[in-house]
Amino acid sequence: MPGLLNLRMTTRKRWLILIVLLIVAGIGGYPWMNPQPTDQKNQATVSVIVDDIEENVTAQGKLEPKEYVDVGAQVTGQLQKLHVDIGDNVSAGQLLVEIDPRVYAARVQADEANIRNLQAQLAGQQANVVFARQQYERNRELKKSKGVSEQDFQNSEFNFKKAVATADSIQAQIEQVQSTLTGDRTNLGYTKIFAPMDGTVVTRTARLGQTLNANQTTPLIMQLAKLDAMTVRAQVAEADVMRLKPDLQVYFTTLGSGDRRWQGTVRQILPSPEVVNNVVLYNVLVDVDNHDRQLMTGMSTQMFFVLGSAKQVPLIPVAALGERLPEADNDKGRAYRVREVTADGVREATVHVGLRTRRFAEVRDGVEAGAKLVTISRQDDTTNGKKKDRGYPGAGVPRL
Repeated sequence: MPGLLNLRMTTRKRWLILIVLLIVAGIGGYPWMNPQPTDQKNQATVSVIVDDIEENVTAQGKLEPKEYVDVGAQVTGQLQKLHVDIGDNVSAGQLLVEIDPRVYAARVQADEANIRNLQAQLAGQQANVVFARQQYERNRELKKSKGVSEQDFQNSEFNFKKAVATADSIQAQIEQVQSTLTGDRTNLGYTKIFAPMDGTVVTRTARLGQTLNANQTTPLIMQLAKLDAMTVRAQVAEADVMRLKPDLQVYFTTLGSGDRRWQGTVRQILPSPEVVNNVVLYNVLVDVDNHDRQLMTGMSTQMFFVLGSAKQVPLIPVAALGERLPEADNDKGRAYRVREVTADGVREATVHVGLRTRRFAEVRDGVEAGAKLVTISRQDDTTNGKKKDRGYPGAGVPRL
């Protein structure tokens, strides 16, 4: 019995040892059955295709009317009548607003009464001037024959000159009050505000019955704008603004516009930048037609400043561009080294590229359309060989 038991235990040990050896052998042979990827496995090929390309600068923008004017009050008073509302179209010279005119009308009446009073005084003083002149001239003739004393002659001369001076003073007072009257009449006219141009009422900040105080700042009542032409104020980064220039072609889209693009041109690049979160941005103004009134003030836009475009030209994915060769640049463009797959293997070639985007570059010489080029993916590529850039020319090509 003990011998049989020892035999069974020995058999179990043998089977256990055999199983362990098989496991160790399997682990050791796994690398041979599943070799680690090499650089060759990380290589991919892309094709030189024929398609359209457009090089542009992108930016965000806001829409605003090209021509607009803020309508404000130049006098203080209560807003008595509003003749237009938001959205109304108005013509130049149309009455928009009336401010309570009673205070200014009273000032005009007072000035007019003061002028009439001074004119009456002037008329009386002018009669004194005539009388004083007559006395002076008579005494001057009598003085020649010594028919009047020297003192009487001097008194008549003094009275004449004084009468003339008093008349001149009253005339100056009339002119002063006339100036005040002109100002008060102007202020009375300001109580009625007329449209300075044709346009549409886009905002109205004042309300009926509101008291407007124009002593310190001009109170804003409404804004008129011509909406048939709009301006996009685009903010372009300092790294890109030097590539732009006036009259450059631009197109843009808006939220909710679908596939529609609006076309325009650069009107002006403002020289003073805005700094937003330590980023220097320059305002670029772009004019666009808006006769269909689809564009509205304040809309956000995605701008595309077209630096150049080409139709049906050979394109190479940027990932296939190798070392930059500035010494080989020429009038055809910038030079790069690429690796082309041929029937005899992989060869190095130099290509010149023209227009370039983030994904593709225009090939002007060096390789032909249809050529296969090698690109090396990054070792830390987390896509593990999955297709990239779906929907773009040359994307998702088979790997070597």
